[in-house]
Amino acid sequence: MDVNGASAIVTGGAGGLGEATVRRLVAAGATVVIADLADDRGKALADELGPAARYLSTDVLDDVSVQAAIAAANEAGPLRVLVNAHGGSTGGASRVVGRDGSPAPLDSFTWYLNLFLTGTYNTLRLAAAAMAKNEADAGGGRGVVVNTASIAAFEGQIGQTAYSAAKGGVVGLTLPAARDLSPLGIRVVAIAPGTFFTPAFRMERDEAEQRWGTGVPFPKRMGSPSEYAELVHSIVINDYLNGEVIRLDGALRFTPK
Repeated sequence: MDVNGASAIVTGGAGGLGEATVRRLVAAGATVVIADLADDRGKALADELGPAARYLSTDVLDDVSVQAAIAAANEAGPLRVLVNAHGGSTGGASRVVGRDGSPAPLDSFTWYLNLFLTGTYNTLRLAAAAMAKNEADAGGGRGVVVNTASIAAFEGQIGQTAYSAAKGGVVGLTLPAARDLSPLGIRVVAIAPGTFFTPAFRMERDEAEQRWGTGVPFPKRMGSPSEYAELVHSIVINDYLNGEVIRLDGALRFTPK
């Protein structure tokens, strides 16, 4: 799919993976709506990129908010790409039963599910309905959705039950959503990143690399957001990628701790 002259939405577009994706899609000729709640970073990125980017405060769990982002995208060109790269503070690890014998708080579990799974599904369904109205390209395609899972969906670590369940839901969503949307010419693919260095680490990269990069088989370092963004672009332009979850992790497999 050629995105030149089309529009895209990137949820979490002001964050590490999202920002890199916004930059990559703009470089490919798309006009991108930066859909986030980080007003300062989002506006600064939009100002830097100029007319090819627009920041819109967007809550992925609010239909009115998401529809406003979709409308803004369609003003610039047919919405053909949605990338879900939103996230948030994880709030720390929590075992199912703590060492003091207390059960994990349910509200923490539902917070993860709502943000990472329900928010992903909400934007997927609303954007797909908009994409279905597009004129099909030469290959019959009308759009593509790229969701963000995690290798924790497959090898969740101790304390990651909520996060792993939410990201596992994103994995499980991929194939049936692709099958649902195939008659409309809309593809659905997920990326499962390993350890990527983003501003969420709130530390210098050298320190983060010492703690997490050394455990990656090869390349022996953390991933860079630009590598995630390149994979997004590859998915967008390769029409035969559909219904798949792609690990992007340097062959890393999480251990229990």
